[in-house]
Amino acid sequence: MTARVLLVDDVPDLRRLVTIELRLRGGFEVVGEAGDGDTAVALARDLQPDLVVLDLGLPRLHGGEVLTLVRDVAPHAKVAVFTGLTDADGEALRGRVEGYVPKDADVAALVDLLVDLSRDEERAAVLELAGADAVARARDFLRFHASRWGWGGDLYEAELVLRELVVNALARASSPPVLRLTLTSDGLRIEVADDAPGTPEPGPLARGWSGLAYVALIAQGWGVLPAPGTTGKVVWARLTPGTVAGPPAAR
Repeated sequence: MTARVLLVDDVPDLRRLVTIELRLRGGFEVVGEAGDGDTAVALARDLQPDLVVLDLGLPRLHGGEVLTLVRDVAPHAKVAVFTGLTDADGEALRGRVEGYVPKDADVAALVDLLVDLSRDEERAAVLELAGADAVARARDFLRFHASRWGWGGDLYEAELVLRELVVNALARASSPPVLRLTLTSDGLRIEVADDAPGTPEPGPLARGWSGLAYVALIAQGWGVLPAPGTTGKVVWARLTPGTVAGPPAAR
C-alpha cells in the first residue's frame, strides 16, 4: 500500500530532494508540500496524509504550534520531524512525534525512518537515543505514545523493560541506538537497535532483580534479532495488558 506524504519545509530544494528519494525508494506518494505553518495545517486538514515530514524552523508559526494543529486536524497522521534546530524547543518535540531525524543526517536516514513508519501496523514511533538525557527522553517518549495510543498495560512495568534495553544499548553502542515502539493486536513491542556485536543474556538474579532479568520476568516475550545492514542487533520485548509475574519475594 502506498503511503501518502505531506512535506513541510521552507526550503524548496530540500523538499524536492526528499521527493526524489521517496520516488526512488517506492511505496510513497507526496500529496502536498508546504513552506510555512499556516499552509501545512490547511493541507494536513484537506489531504489527511499518512505521514507528515515537519521542519521546526518555519515562518509564521513555530514548529511546536504547527505540530499541535496538525495533530488536531489530521489525528491519524504520523509525524516525522526533520530539522536543523538543536535548541531546547526542538529537543522537547522528540517525545511528541513518531520520529525525529536531525538535518545533519543524510536524507536517506529520513527515508529509512519513513519506511519504518509506513509499515502496516496499528501504531509506530521511532526515536534516536542521542545525548546525555537519552534514558529520560526514552521514558517520556514511551509515556506519551502509550497514552496517545490508549495502551491499557502497566506503564511502570513497561518503563522498567524500556530502561533496561536502553541502558544496555547505550553502554555498548558506538553510535546512537534507535528506539522503536509499536502497538499491534499482540501488545506493545519495545525495540532498541544498536551497532554493538554480541548477544545479551539475562544475568543471575541479585537480590531478586538484576539486568535483563527485569525483561525476562516482566515481558510476555523478548529476543534478539540481527540489525539489517550492520553487525549490531535489535533487542525486543513484548508487553500485553494482562497480569505478569512480580519480583521474587525477599528472603
